[in-house]
Amino acid sequence: MFQTVVGSLMVWLLLFAGKLQAQDGRNINLKNKNQITVDWLVFKPNYNRLTLYLPDYHGPVNALYQWVYIRPGQPFRINFTARQGLCIFIDNQLVFTADSVASYEVDLTKLITKPDAVRPHLLCIWHPLGQLNYQTFRNAVLTPQEAADIQVDIKPVSASLSIRPKNLPNQNVFILFLLLIGIIYGSLRTSYTSDFYSIFRLNTFLRSSALEEGFLAKPISSWSSILFVLAFSLSFALVIVAIHTNVQNNFIFNRLFLVSEADITSKIIFYTFLIFIFILVKYVFLRVMGVIFGLKPLVMTQYREFLRTTLFMGLFFPMIMLLYLVLNTANPQTVLLVSNIAVASILIFTVLRIFYTLNKKVSLRNLHLFSYICATEVIPLVILIKLIVFTY
Repeated sequence: MFQTVVGSLMVWLLLFAGKLQAQDGRNINLKNKNQITVDWLVFKPNYNRLTLYLPDYHGPVNALYQWVYIRPGQPFRINFTARQGLCIFIDNQLVFTADSVASYEVDLTKLITKPDAVRPHLLCIWHPLGQLNYQTFRNAVLTPQEAADIQVDIKPVSASLSIRPKNLPNQNVFILFLLLIGIIYGSLRTSYTSDFYSIFRLNTFLRSSALEEGFLAKPISSWSSILFVLAFSLSFALVIVAIHTNVQNNFIFNRLFLVSEADITSKIIFYTFLIFIFILVKYVFLRVMGVIFGLKPLVMTQYREFLRTTLFMGLFFPMIMLLYLVLNTANPQTVLLVSNIAVASILIFTVLRIFYTLNKKVSLRNLHLFSYICATEVIPLVILIKLIVFTY
């Protein structure tokens, strides 16, 4: 059953990847006159000239440039996602400032008073902290009326001639990591069948006695448990990177760990490592708090329930990623909202499940026990939701 699901998942992922490529080919048409490209320039003061921007070579920069033609009477609408403070200049004149973190659509033709159709204009995007998110800048799809007015053929160009935005490989990275997650879960089901069903079978998940079955009897003490936690960490990391990439880089982690917007793979590995360490450190944290509150007998039960619920809910993260891959190009705001709600719901459900399990052993009407739960579960939950969901 599980192998069939994994196989279907892989087929759907390949279909979605093809769909995303087709959409990108339609959105950027070779015959559009007013358009931006995916090639940005960076100013080299030593040579007093603009040169092609290479993210891995130049690293984060505060300003990027591009030569564009702005023909009067033709729309020049672009879509992009910006952090508060991002500015757009045309020929060194400020024409737009982002007042908040959001997705924007602007018409460059309407932002300047006298566009010159003969000479190119210098488009510049600038942010004081270097949070440009330049990969989200793309041409808006022309409406049928606009296409008729400027006599532009908006039929899809062939795959060999289509201009692909540079952020398309990022989506391919997500697909490849999803396939890797499917392979890991399939291998775990084949190699550790009893441990697999002790976590992912619904009737087992609903039984309290199952907390002492499988590897939960001795959590994080075998290779199978390590692999289960690693698969969950990778799944969660994909969702977090997708959410943050959809808006902006996480400001806190940018301060600690500078990663260029193009290097999605490094972000995924970094978040996977972070989540994996968090799950391991959770047990140490519970032991310390158990000693402080005098509730050491509850620590093992609490950690087992935390591990079981966390791993079980991790099966929903690939579904969230599928939603992201399918709809992000067409409706990024809706995808971002649904993804945030889904992640918050999974985290809240995990805490509620722990509440329920501990309440069956000791009544939570005890103020001392309730304070312990708030210190070990509620406060960390609020911090996680703030960092992941309400980052901006």
